[in-house]
Amino acid sequence: MPIPPRLRTRLEPLLRHVFHFYWRFARGMTLGVRAVVVNERDEVFLVEHSYVAGWHLPGGGVEVGETALEALERELREEGRIELAGPPRLHGLFFNAHVSRRDHVAVYVVRDFRQDRLPAPNHEIIACGFFPLSALPAGTSRGTRRRLAEVLENATPSADWGGAGPG
Repeated sequence: MPIPPRLRTRLEPLLRHVFHFYWRFARGMTLGVRAVVVNERDEVFLVEHSYVAGWHLPGGGVEVGETALEALERELREEGRIELAGPPRLHGLFFNAHVSRRDHVAVYVVRDFRQDRLPAPNHEIIACGFFPLSALPAGTSRGTRRRLAEVLENATPSADWGGAGPG
């Protein structure tokens, strides 16, 4: 059952702090992957999580013993029922100081994929879908907007996840 938005907004900073406190000792540095998944209509796939406010690129953490590409494939399957049909293109590696001074995110561009259907909402992903760049859902995160502008509008990349610019 999804957490109500009001409660989620209050719990989000606490949960983020607890997770990163754990990761601080479990891992010296955290690495995540995200994907800019673009369909044939140039719409982008976004997800809304139950545990953090806003709309985001699909992705998550790279586990111990897992490559970034393996993590990307796993996260796309779990969050969007998306299966890579060709190699993704690495867009960049970004420092995510908003989350932690130890967090980095590898962003891939995925244009060659299969998806049999949108997944049903679950305990982690409460909504998802493809959106035109001109009509992103309200609450799309700053980092997501920044990566989309870089990939789809040729904005100058920033090494910082939030970067300067849209959002």
